[in-house]
Amino acid sequence: MKAIELEKAYNPKSFEKNIYARWKNADTFTPKTGTGKPPYVMVIPPPNVTGVLHLGHGLNISLQDIIIRFHRMRGEPALWVPGTDHAGIATQHVVEKRLKARGESRAALGRERFVAETWKVKEEHHRIISEQIAGMGASVDWSRERFTLDTGLSEAVREVFVSLYEKDLLYKGNYLVNWCVSCGTALSDDEVEREEIPGSLYYIRYPLSEGRGELEIATTRPETLLGDTALAVHPEDPRYGHLVGKEAALPLVGRRIPIVADDSVDREFGTGVVKITPAHDPNDWEVAKRHDLPVINILGTDGKLNAATPAAYQGMTVRSARDAVVRDLKDRGFFVKAVPITHTVGHCYRCRTVIEPYLSEQWFVRMKPLAEKALAAWRAGEVVFYPRKWEHTYRYWLEHIRDWCISRQLWWGHRIPAWRCAECGALTVARKDPQSCSRCGSAGIEQDPDVLDTWFSSWLWPFSTLGWPEQTPDLAAYYPTTALVTGYDIIFFWVARMIMAGLEFTGKAPFRDVYLTGLLRDKQGRKMSKSLGNGLDPLELVDAFGADALRFTVAFLCAQGQDVLMDKESFKLGSRFANKIWNAARYILMNLENRTPVKDPPLTPLDRWIYSRLNAAVKAVTEAFLSYRYNDAASRAYEYVWNDFCDWYVEATKVALKSGTEAEKDRAAAVLLDVLAVSLRLLHPLLPFITEELYGKLPEHEGLLITSPYPRYDEERDDPAAEERFGFLWEAVRLVRTLRAECAVPPDAALRVLVRAGSTKAAFLRDNLEVVKRLALVRELEIRESDSPRGLTRPPGSIGLVGSGFEVFVHIAETVDPKVLEERFARAIAKDQAFIAGLEKKLADEGFLKNAPPHVVRDETAKLAEARLRVGKLESYRHDTVCPPEDYA
Repeated sequence: MKAIELEKAYNPKSFEKNIYARWKNADTFTPKTGTGKPPYVMVIPPPNVTGVLHLGHGLNISLQDIIIRFHRMRGEPALWVPGTDHAGIATQHVVEKRLKARGESRAALGRERFVAETWKVKEEHHRIISEQIAGMGASVDWSRERFTLDTGLSEAVREVFVSLYEKDLLYKGNYLVNWCVSCGTALSDDEVEREEIPGSLYYIRYPLSEGRGELEIATTRPETLLGDTALAVHPEDPRYGHLVGKEAALPLVGRRIPIVADDSVDREFGTGVVKITPAHDPNDWEVAKRHDLPVINILGTDGKLNAATPAAYQGMTVRSARDAVVRDLKDRGFFVKAVPITHTVGHCYRCRTVIEPYLSEQWFVRMKPLAEKALAAWRAGEVVFYPRKWEHTYRYWLEHIRDWCISRQLWWGHRIPAWRCAECGALTVARKDPQSCSRCGSAGIEQDPDVLDTWFSSWLWPFSTLGWPEQTPDLAAYYPTTALVTGYDIIFFWVARMIMAGLEFTGKAPFRDVYLTGLLRDKQGRKMSKSLGNGLDPLELVDAFGADALRFTVAFLCAQGQDVLMDKESFKLGSRFANKIWNAARYILMNLENRTPVKDPPLTPLDRWIYSRLNAAVKAVTEAFLSYRYNDAASRAYEYVWNDFCDWYVEATKVALKSGTEAEKDRAAAVLLDVLAVSLRLLHPLLPFITEELYGKLPEHEGLLITSPYPRYDEERDDPAAEERFGFLWEAVRLVRTLRAECAVPPDAALRVLVRAGSTKAAFLRDNLEVVKRLALVRELEIRESDSPRGLTRPPGSIGLVGSGFEVFVHIAETVDPKVLEERFARAIAKDQAFIAGLEKKLADEGFLKNAPPHVVRDETAKLAEARLRVGKLESYRHDTVCPPEDYA
């Protein structure tokens, strides 16, 4: 064989793009049928075409690609469907901002031209998103890419809308909705994010209409009193029972409003009397229905007060009207006081505008019948959550579900397929655009101007992407899908709704496994966001460290059920690991010059040890992947490659490659190449680019690694005896290495070491004498047999170390001045003792224990224990350097 030269430094930019092109051109992302195995199928959570991907997408895409590559290598037909979401509100918001910057507006442009402008933005962002997905190494089947507004998915959306209407699961009516005045549309309950903000509780007098007296109420929204239609008290409140049925005069308006009794009133809130504004409060809306109260809408769609209010307030914003109403209440003697409070206020999940409860005609889906099926499927084990804790959230939401408002007052999206007749008022809901009224035949019909909620197309994603409602070959072969990987923050928006839709329209749950990732946070525990300036661009990270470093790092840190804390420095972990792999492979390949290939080489005890360790790693990583424990898979792979393969095996084989016979060198090279090849297959799902690049350099290996078989655990490869024997050897080496570091022994200084061990260990140590000397940088290794637990005097000038059933004595005084060592240990001990004192003080502070997050307390406690152990060890070292030898006999 010839030596194979790799670049001296690991440089992912030199091969990552080329490798992705090779995979794509070889059609490796398309599932291979006829394997006799069930397929493994995922649909990508479609990114919004509002901009570019952020690191949260990087986490999600990396985890999906890791698992799809694993199953592809196991010989399963693996399909990962890519696509993007039209993201109605969000995309329209982006386009309107662009228009505003150009001095234009949506209204001036008109619906048709505005939609055309939005398609341009979609295409622009779609191109960038596709490049980002490819840049992270995602092995999606590009030939099956979908978009939630493409023709096929639009047909699916219309079919579902009409089907729900025909089943009486869809209705339209005037109801109280969440209204965003900035976006100009209704929102579903799940699109409202509630935040604690400072506010005031305003106390206001309402005069009784008959005789003297008044009622005092408390409200956080004094401006809405203009729409009050009643006051309410609790029926069992003795303070106000005599007033039920009477009337009060509405301040500033003079309208007479009834005083009603209702169980929903909280007697402890404010004065126990509440104002009822049915058009602008969900609870008041329910009270109004129970008591048949009138409903007065005081707001327009622009969030300004309308003609239903006194002329003085018409045209004002809510904020301005609040100030004006409070001022007028004070002037007319109705104002009592304002008390500062903190209260929960809903905000639009897209633009952060405060939500207004608003009476409006909207379309709704009756959710309870759908939710009951989704609950039954989960209870039957048809859907499994990873981690299991999210099952409780899923169950609670479905058990308390409310009807879903699906209409949006937007232009970008699926237009509602409903037409109103101008002649007879009939509503026509149809799968194809009608030419006339379904009731009277008039051609005077007009389509509903609203569009459907973005999630109305997204909840069909697992089966609409495969061709439904047509019974396509893809739908037959790949539905239901296998797994969904997504963030826990959209369990309501998307996950639960997809399960409901799948069961309702296909009769099957759309996937079996639901893996919910944590959120990405910075090192301070804050959610990554533009406003905080702590976000990370995945492609910038790929440019700095390589795609493999990005993927491996997020997998390594992604513990199931926990949020992920990271910063840019975190990705050096993945980069260092890839560099370690590159250097090990480079060393092996550069030492193939004049080597003769050996088929089925005989194995040494060292070889049997590495195959046993590799076998154990294959088992552990496979089990972790199958249960979506990404961090366990990554950490076990890391431990095997970094420690077992690189630090121990590759280093140990240098003895044979340097000093062995030609036959020994050929045998050692053959085993190294085989172990490297299997290790690359083990690592491929986690680090696909570097493993593919290195696999392609191996002699006598053809084809692409991406389609090579994943290693299988083989019980016959297990060798507990070899692991125990070499475990002893590596422990002895580690003890010497650690002492070298702690005593600052120069790297080029070889030590003299004495080992006392039982006869079996001593014999094994003699058999591997040169390996130990090389790894521990020892010039002279003396071995003494002793089966007695204590039977050796510590040699003068040495430090004694205790291992599992053996002792090591390092003649440190021959290399480092004992006085220098004693001073070094004293300084280190003093530093650690000060550190310990600080930690003890912190952990004794009840305020810290009460307020600090549990993981911080655990970390500090672990640091304390570690520091105490370190001090104990250093005290032992100092004792050995200043005290005369001790007789252990």
